[in-house]
Amino acid sequence: MTRTYLVETYGCQMNVHDSERIAGLLDEAGYLPVPEGQQADIVVFNTCAVRENADNKLYGNLSFLAPIKKKNPSMQIAVGGCLAQKDQSIILKKAPYVDVVFGTHNVGSLPVLLERARIEEESQIEILEALEHFPSTLPARRFSAFTSWVSVSVGCNNTCTFCIVPTLRGVEKDRPAVDVLTEMRALVDQGVIEITLLGQNVNAYGVEFGDRGAFAKLLREAGKIEGLERVRFMSPHPRDFTDDVIEAMAQTPNVMPHLHMPLQSGSDAILQTMRRSYRTDKYLGILERVRTAMPQAMITTDIIVGFPGETEEDFQGTLDIATQARFAAAYTYKYSIRPGTPAGAMENQVPEDVVGERYTRLHEHQQKISQSVNEEAIGTTHRVMVSEIEGRRDEAQSRMTGRSEDFRLVHFSSDTDARPGDFVDVKISQSSAHYLIGDSVAVHRTRGGDAHAARTAPASTTLGMPKVRA
Repeated sequence: MTRTYLVETYGCQMNVHDSERIAGLLDEAGYLPVPEGQQADIVVFNTCAVRENADNKLYGNLSFLAPIKKKNPSMQIAVGGCLAQKDQSIILKKAPYVDVVFGTHNVGSLPVLLERARIEEESQIEILEALEHFPSTLPARRFSAFTSWVSVSVGCNNTCTFCIVPTLRGVEKDRPAVDVLTEMRALVDQGVIEITLLGQNVNAYGVEFGDRGAFAKLLREAGKIEGLERVRFMSPHPRDFTDDVIEAMAQTPNVMPHLHMPLQSGSDAILQTMRRSYRTDKYLGILERVRTAMPQAMITTDIIVGFPGETEEDFQGTLDIATQARFAAAYTYKYSIRPGTPAGAMENQVPEDVVGERYTRLHEHQQKISQSVNEEAIGTTHRVMVSEIEGRRDEAQSRMTGRSEDFRLVHFSSDTDARPGDFVDVKISQSSAHYLIGDSVAVHRTRGGDAHAARTAPASTTLGMPKVRA
């Protein structure tokens, strides 16, 4: 009887990209995705180590699985990703019933490790310190028929004091542009019409082979791929963000007018302590040049609240920058100590209640800004791509959902024949801080919609919130 699997993913897009590879490897090894509502024979957790709640989520789910595995010893549990790279043997001390622990550098080893654990009836740990295979070279079970991620690099050369990622994923390794473009063309041939380029510091692409203009060139080359409707990228670092990238974005029609660029703090003193190699004037200067070149561009960001040593004056600086920058959205996080990072050892930790109060203030402040930014869209028309998750019909409210070119969530009337992967022109009539609402004006059927309609494979591996069942 064929064994089934479930992949649970925590963390960033890079982890989701890796999970598609994990699922593809398990497919190739002869396993099948678990049907909805059934308990999988193999459960793989692809973990994150950036925030503390990811640790808690993993160990909570492992505890949930313990009695299930006790009743069914042939069930296997594997833990991979950044937390596995960091904790290694600690995972087996906390959850000795885990069968396989593998790191960020050896995703391709998972099927062999599972089989070895089964035969030897002993837990397997394999953590490599150097990359074994570039993730994009591995087989994949893609979540979407018409959107995809393509990794241009792995690892990071920055030394931000709050971040453990460079330690876990290593120094930056860049793929040759010809390999990236070949993968992109192959995906387009399969029906993909939107590709997001990924890297821990995506716009530093080219550092390994000494070409500072490599990322801008890559964007321009992506613009020449026939059938590729949308190109996005995440996440750039302000230090490496150059004007040639802005020019490439503005001059390449399929590169979308959306920039997600982490700010982290609006205080120069805190940025220095974070070891972020830019200051607020440089950050705001980049935004000004982006908006001059692309007035329609939307800017989103990441902000950490309560970093060690943050004063009320420092925090006010963050509120002020948010006001000046007019972010369409900001992903805000409470600082939490990550063992192994320089910031975790700093003595001037901000009290938890102060962090919580500032977080609430920033959230409320940004909500008002986002609402104001979105109100400006009322009366305008946006081209929306309907997607599998956000694009499901909501029959109760008679609406569908998708993403605009500038990456805003748009709800619109569902009295159309639009399919996931199709484009819908939507005239905006209402707004909130989180989304736009409008009426469909025209539907444009696409190759992506065709690809979605033609897909007959079983439901894709769960790559989002945990759904482990008894």
